[in-house]
Amino acid sequence: MEIPLILFPGNITGITGHADAIFFMSLLNSANPYFLVDAQAIAAPTIKRLGLEAIPLGYIILGSGGAAGFIGYARPIPYSKPSLALAYALAGQYLGKRLIYLEAGSGAEEPVPPRVVSTVKQVLEVPLIVGGGIRKPEQAEAAVKAGADIIVTGTIVEEEGSEVRIRSLVEAVEKAARERVR
Repeated sequence: MEIPLILFPGNITGITGHADAIFFMSLLNSANPYFLVDAQAIAAPTIKRLGLEAIPLGYIILGSGGAAGFIGYARPIPYSKPSLALAYALAGQYLGKRLIYLEAGSGAEEPVPPRVVSTVKQVLEVPLIVGGGIRKPEQAEAAVKAGADIIVTGTIVEEEGSEVRIRSLVEAVEKAARERVR
């Protein structure tokens, strides 16, 4: 079985033809139009020329926002305002995004709270990705139980002993997914 390679570019320089698809992201709560549509307009002809499948993704930064929030000129949505996260997620869905990503920021101190995830998931009709700050199995499990269809744990792979920790995260996600299906 071949596993497709999907690019998650930080900017237009992350585009390559050595992939199957690309998340065609728009940072929905950026104050800078570059991250809303300009980078995408610059990248679109290259993506077309390379024959990559473009997967529209609405990217929303919450909490402190971390480096992604700083670089992307985001107005991070406070964890205490799940209704704002819901409004941006719905706007992304209505704009045609096939996935919505709630991002706490790479290396965030705290992941997106389950209350925010469940508030958004209750009304969303597209898959929900949640990432940033998920380091422990119970955090991954809570995100899935709250409604995350996909979780992202990027920083953990860079840490020593990550193989064991990743395995425990996968087990927690599998357990939560089984419980959610019942």
